[in-house]
Amino acid sequence: MASKKGVRIIISLECTECRSNSNKRSPGVSRYTTSKNRRNTTGRLELKKFCTHCNKHTVHKEIK
Repeated sequence: MASKKGVRIIISLECTECRSNSNKRSPGVSRYTTSKNRRNTTGRLELKKFCTHCNKHTVHKEIK
């Protein structure tokens, strides 16, 4: 059964502070998954989400 490619795609969001900071509370990087409409949002998505490794709200950017 063939599935057609829809407008909404699933993306991953990664914490920007965990990626760049090596002196953090615990090892690892906070990641969230969400979906976006590729017609309305053509650029990379940036959201403020809670990072469990930094223990605060940080900017999470879309990764490939």
